Amino acid sequence: MDFDTNVEFLRVALWQVIMTAGPLLFVALIVGLIIGIIQAATSINEMTLSFVPKLVIVLMTFGLFSGFMLTQLTTYFQHIFDQISAIG
Repeated sequence: MDFDTNVEFLRVALWQVIMTAGPLLFVALIVGLIIGIIQAATSINEMTLSFVPKLVIVLMTFGLFSGFMLTQLTTYFQHIFDQISAIG
């Protein structure tokens, strides 16, 4: 294996991490931002007010995107295992 092949594997792996974790992290960011703005506007500093809605919405998002994430990871690992079998 040469250097370019290794860099390509790392690039694809990084892209898979972004595609797999991205929707969950984006939703958590948006929900946290909205709840933070609401807390700042109303001066309510309750920790459970920010934790519970974010947890529920992230779990719902995980349920919605789990099929997509599983497909992405399955395709990626198939590609990696095909490359490993081609080497040996």
